[in-house]
Amino acid sequence: MGFYENRILPHLINCACGFESMEKQRAKVVPAAEGRVLEIGMGSGHNLKHYDSSKVEFVWGLEPSEGMRRKARKNVEQSRVEVRWLDLPGEEVPLEDNDADTVVLTFTLCSVFDWLQALQQMRRVLKPGGRLLFCEHGEAPDADVREWQERINPLWKRVAGGCNLNRKIPSCIEAGGFKIRELESDYMDGPRFASYEYWGMAD
Repeated sequence: MGFYENRILPHLINCACGFESMEKQRAKVVPAAEGRVLEIGMGSGHNLKHYDSSKVEFVWGLEPSEGMRRKARKNVEQSRVEVRWLDLPGEEVPLEDNDADTVVLTFTLCSVFDWLQALQQMRRVLKPGGRLLFCEHGEAPDADVREWQERINPLWKRVAGGCNLNRKIPSCIEAGGFKIRELESDYMDGPRFASYEYWGMAD
């Protein structure tokens, strides 16, 4: 991993993922997590403050970037829930079948290279009756915004760590073997090409 990916990009992602609008979105989904939790793409630990420690046994934090794990140290030290790091890519989940009670996926699916394999792995490790809690940005419903997403996406991916602006989030989740039970979506604060978000619950 080069200097940009290990030193510069983690700082940019940490700042970008800490916007107030994104914190409000995290607060809508993360507190519902319970039991043994697998968080995909933990990053610098923005979600940690939102976990309900009375309901969560511990959190497996899957984060392949050493730079992001380094950024997370302060948040992990201050966390009310135990964090157990997993450093493989999101496409590989080193857990047994039916290990997790909850999978948490926030602002991560956009940048996973093989999103289908990653979601299938999440489905594999989630216990029967468990829940996937998600909050992701993706394809906008308006044609003019989608046009800009398509136009900007190639360059955006190169500078934003593989982030895709136009992933069809609900379709991706269902293709991975999940059934969406709750779904909301809307534009958040920020440029419309990067701010259409989906959030909800699947099992």
